[in-house]
Amino acid sequence: MTTPKTVDRRSFLRVTAIAGGGLLLSAYVRPLHAALNTVGEPLADDPFMPNAFIKIFADGHVVIIGKNPEVGQGIKTSLPMIIADELDVDWKSVTVEQGDSEPAKYGNQAAGGSTGTPTNWDNHRRVGAAGRALMVAAAAKTWNVPESECTTASGVVTHTPSKRTVAYGKLLAVAATLPAPDLAKVTLKDPKNFTIIGTRVHSVQVKEIVTGKPMYGIDVMVPGMYHAVFEKCPVFGGKVISANIAAIKKLPGIKDAFIVEPPAPPTTGPQAGQIALDGLLSGVAIIAESWWAAKTARKQLEIKWDEGTTAAQSSAAFAAAAAELSTKAPARSVRKDGDPDAAFAAAATKVEAQYYYPYITHATLEPQNCTAQMNKDGKCEIWAPTQMPGPGRTLVSRTLGIPESDIIIHLTRLGGGFGRRLKNDYMVEAAWIARQAGVPVKLLWTREDDMAHGHFRQQGWHNYKGGLDASGKLVSWRDHSIMDTVSATEFPARFVPNLEIAFSPITNGIPTGALRAPVSNGQAFAHQSFIDECAHAAGKDPLQFRIDLLSGPAIPPPAQGFAFDAVRARGVVELVRDKSGWGKKPLPKGRGMGVAFHFSHRGYFAAVVDASVGAKGVLKIHKIYIAGDIGSQIVNANGAEKQCQSAALEALSHTLGQQITISNGHVVQTNFDAYPLLRINQVPPVESHFLITDNPPTGLGEPALPPVIPALCNAIFVATGKRIRSLPLGTQLNA
Repeated sequence: MTTPKTVDRRSFLRVTAIAGGGLLLSAYVRPLHAALNTVGEPLADDPFMPNAFIKIFADGHVVIIGKNPEVGQGIKTSLPMIIADELDVDWKSVTVEQGDSEPAKYGNQAAGGSTGTPTNWDNHRRVGAAGRALMVAAAAKTWNVPESECTTASGVVTHTPSKRTVAYGKLLAVAATLPAPDLAKVTLKDPKNFTIIGTRVHSVQVKEIVTGKPMYGIDVMVPGMYHAVFEKCPVFGGKVISANIAAIKKLPGIKDAFIVEPPAPPTTGPQAGQIALDGLLSGVAIIAESWWAAKTARKQLEIKWDEGTTAAQSSAAFAAAAAELSTKAPARSVRKDGDPDAAFAAAATKVEAQYYYPYITHATLEPQNCTAQMNKDGKCEIWAPTQMPGPGRTLVSRTLGIPESDIIIHLTRLGGGFGRRLKNDYMVEAAWIARQAGVPVKLLWTREDDMAHGHFRQQGWHNYKGGLDASGKLVSWRDHSIMDTVSATEFPARFVPNLEIAFSPITNGIPTGALRAPVSNGQAFAHQSFIDECAHAAGKDPLQFRIDLLSGPAIPPPAQGFAFDAVRARGVVELVRDKSGWGKKPLPKGRGMGVAFHFSHRGYFAAVVDASVGAKGVLKIHKIYIAGDIGSQIVNANGAEKQCQSAALEALSHTLGQQITISNGHVVQTNFDAYPLLRINQVPPVESHFLITDNPPTGLGEPALPPVIPALCNAIFVATGKRIRSLPLGTQLNA
């Protein structure tokens, strides 16, 4: 497990006066970067960068900056909670402001990989503790007493022997004259003295959300702004040959229309000649006085496309290719322990199965959008609901040919992300169109744009062989998957003596990307479902079968790069067993409980789903139990519970009806009539529990999702005897 880095003695606080009689505390800390797909690997050693987080005002009011993008995961609330607790102020006295994308001040600003808490836990505590130390020092100087005789609480310093008190707001002038505390030496609170961390705190924007206040990217308005739409080829990577631009320009309310031709792809390097599907693509832009005028004009576009080679691709062709590849040797073996073929041949019980999960898209309720303008000073100013403002700035810089220092990015709240807004194609489109149009532009995608031009969760086929000895122990495991990439460390790796993980890719032009718990959300379904098959073939209780696997001897992990801890995994399985009442009472016919667990993004989670299937194949999910281990501290109990609930419900959407299919290079499902979200009448109760362990706190936006999918499918097997090996469920229960 990678632990948070300690801020060294070069770190310090800079104290300056601010307008209005306040005090600004600017912390210099090492930004902690965590790559999305390198769980357990050491974090990069980056240079120190200034990070301004705290403003204290004379009336005792405190402003704390939320530096990361808020996508609904609650980070704009939880990170300031950490600072406020160590600062020792009351939460009711705190206002949270969203920071712009300013890496020179805040370091890495990103929402993805459940990295917000683990990469900021230590440094945010130290920022708050340093502010508290400064207030104590100022009070001690005012009273001419030792700092050791002073304590703090609720934004007040108390001199214990004399019982004198002074509010932080009265100490600002003195504090501004003092040397800055050393962040490496500040005293952190004992967790037992936390007053904010671990409590239930509502989102700092909950009132604005429920009253419809403008805060999302789609709400942005700037002076002189026009509205834009952008028509891209329905086949990924297609190019415009010609379009009726002159006719479009004559329509009511239209300011301009033009063909967008992106810069040529690189001629050298590993991506020579390749079109970057996460950047600017060929298409037609329409700029109008209103979005409705732009949308109406778009319907009259007549475009001739060069659809390219992807037009020959389809889901049926992918399936046929996967079937053929499954009969051949894998293209690549990423892990091989022992002799899985020999062990399988000698096994007392053999289990073979094929599993499939489709492309799915993020379906954010707020479609992709961005507002951009080129200022008179040559700078490009952008308002964007992005999960990755840093890479977005780089993409705009590279595409427009302007320095990154000339790109200003204001972060708005995101109306859903789930990994889609790790890509910044909508940002570079808006910037390019605004520059060419010469006016501020808000680009808004339609729902059909969003569905047809996603970066999908990759599809995958898994071909399993499992061998059990006479005692029912899993002694052989082989997975030949047909997909773009696989993990060599996915459980049960290291816990089966004879194991091979291999894969064969299918060449295609469909863009893929991260989707909540990337890679894990699909592989957990397949792996944990097949483990369940092996357990039933062995005549074992499937939950105990997993505990036994986790309790057995394991191949030692490599020195770096793999953080899976069997003790922690076993702990959440045992916790969900106890909380769900697993095996305590018989279930009626047609009802079953299924279990699964998974480790991803530093989090250990197990799920039990209680479900029944009626006589006509109608599925009812009675309850979902989730148990998690995300370390020693839950920052916001309210947010943690909601993240577990949202993960479970999104997992149900993935399982029940969502898929993206391709026909002649086109996406077939382009709106919610064909891509159903979970309905309110399908929502079951979700009960969450946490195992507190002596490990650094980690995030939970993603790791609670993967085990819910196989747990539901395993429950359906218990209820019906029907094994679900292909998603989405669709009408399978009636088959």
